[in-house]
Amino acid sequence: MPFAPVPYRVSRTIRIEAPPERIFTELVDFRRWRDWSPWEGVDPEMNRSYTGPKSGVGSGYTWDGNKAAGAGSMSITGAERPRRVDIDLRFDKPFPADNDIRFDLDAEDGGAATMVTWTMSGEHTGLMRVLGRVMSMDKLVGKDFEKGLAQLKELIQPT
Repeated sequence: MPFAPVPYRVSRTIRIEAPPERIFTELVDFRRWRDWSPWEGVDPEMNRSYTGPKSGVGSGYTWDGNKAAGAGSMSITGAERPRRVDIDLRFDKPFPADNDIRFDLDAEDGGAATMVTWTMSGEHTGLMRVLGRVMSMDKLVGKDFEKGLAQLKELIQPT
C-alpha cells in the first residue's frame, strides 16, 4: 500500500499602512515581485520568463536558477480585487512539488491599512513526505514569508 500524502499549511500575516488596492497591484504582477520577493536575491543570474497578460488571472512566471533558487513556475488562477490573489506554484527543482498560494488582503481603519496574509498549502509526497517528518514546511519557508512580507511593507510603506 503506497504512503498517503501529508498535507501542510504555512501562513504569515503583516499589517501594512496602505489601502488593499495598493498591495493588490504588487501581488498580481509577477514582474513587480522582483522588488519584494524573499527569493529574488538567491541567484542574481536566475533566468526568468513571463507569460500571459501582464497582470491578473492567467499571468505566468517561470524561473530557472542555481541550486538555491531551483526551478519552477507560478500562475495566477484567481484574483478578487482588492481582497484576494490565488496562485498555483509548481517546483521542478530541487524537488517536484505543487502548492497553492493565497494572499488575503483585509482592510482595516476604514481602508487606510491592510492585514496581508500569505498562505501556502499542499501535500508532501515522495521524498518531501519523508523530509517533512524531520523539517516542517513552516520551518523551511516561514522565515522566507516573514522576510517577503517585511520587504513588501518596506516597498509600500517606507519608514
